[in-house]
Amino acid sequence: MTTGQLIALLILAWIIGGLIVRSRKPSIPVWAIMAAASTLTVITGLEPFNEMGYSIDLDVILFLIGMFSLVGLADESGLLSLIAVKLVSKARDTREVFIATSLVLGLLSAFAVNDTVALMGPPVVYSMAKITGTDPLPLFLVLAFSVTIGSTMTPMGNPQNLLIAIESGLTAPFIRFVTILSIPTLVNLVLTPLIVMKMYGVGNRGLRGFIAVPEEHLRNRRDALIAGFFFTVTVILLVANDVLELMGIRLVEHRGFIPFVTASLAYILSSNPRKTLSRVDWGTIVFFITMFITMDGIWRSGVIQSWLSLFMPRVPGSRVLEYIELITVSLLLSQLLSNVPFVKLFINYMKSMGYTGVEASPWLTLAMGSTIAGNLTLLGAASNIIILEVLESRYGKTISFIEFLRTGAVITAVNILVYTPFLLLAG
Repeated sequence: MTTGQLIALLILAWIIGGLIVRSRKPSIPVWAIMAAASTLTVITGLEPFNEMGYSIDLDVILFLIGMFSLVGLADESGLLSLIAVKLVSKARDTREVFIATSLVLGLLSAFAVNDTVALMGPPVVYSMAKITGTDPLPLFLVLAFSVTIGSTMTPMGNPQNLLIAIESGLTAPFIRFVTILSIPTLVNLVLTPLIVMKMYGVGNRGLRGFIAVPEEHLRNRRDALIAGFFFTVTVILLVANDVLELMGIRLVEHRGFIPFVTASLAYILSSNPRKTLSRVDWGTIVFFITMFITMDGIWRSGVIQSWLSLFMPRVPGSRVLEYIELITVSLLLSQLLSNVPFVKLFINYMKSMGYTGVEASPWLTLAMGSTIAGNLTLLGAASNIIILEVLESRYGKTISFIEFLRTGAVITAVNILVYTPFLLLAG
């Protein structure tokens, strides 16, 4: 093992250890742990100082700033509380609230980017918990799990799915994703909230006395209309752009510019642009910038490549063995490398091993494994970090690394079991 690889392992240990320590000292933000890791990465020479800028994905950063702005405006105007009331008002009991939360937010994640729903979800979920008198923590976990699960079933649900759809050579990718993954995704979106309720002892009580008065929750109708309009336009443009790209037509290559531009227009029309800007979660922005730097340095060290040689699938043969190997490497390395850069690198490996777009099962297994990996630990998905940062900075609550892992391990196991027969039988 080289000195660089040893340093990379120590930095990984710092990140994972820092998240575990947060269970006792939640006042330490996640972005501070990652920021310190990026500093160590640069100081030790894993990431050349003059090349840091190349490792940062500007599309992601602009996407987050734009969506944070639109969601902040929607939250401040009361639009998100209104959505929560409308969702809850038709539920007859607590179980229906949990299932409705999972299905609505999960299906929305399938046709928008899951990080978008992670941005708009926390205020909605918190309002639902408050209105129904439910502990918000289990509902926040349902939010985290459902946006991950829902994004699995379409190419535009998350960035790694889009990479697979475009670069794998998979024929008719949208049709393949939806026809093979939609049924197990819906099953998981129903099972997951029931498991969370069971693990957290959430009783099923009636909500017959609940009366929804939407007008009480809408604080600024003008800003609500502006936020709703520009958010809808943004989602439509993102979906249309992804669909056109899947068809071979490049409309906007850097899709992060779409929400950034629409948010810029919303700012000038809103009643208080400065207040809207203050709603941007800058801690999450710092996390992403420093994560890009840290992960690029760790990859440069070569330590991840040595692990890939131990876990990567062998020559295509037994479908069951191939499935197990793909799931294993996806679950493990998505926690460390982050699922998007992992998938981007792993696509090249699979092509070198002879995988083509003729057979859907291996590629959809990679998509499912790298996505569902987000339900295992906090580091498994960017949406988890977004939800956690909002939970801590705005509502004064937290989810520890250990607590998320304890619940996430059960959810991940169930999710994979549900997907397995559909993927093994897929052609």
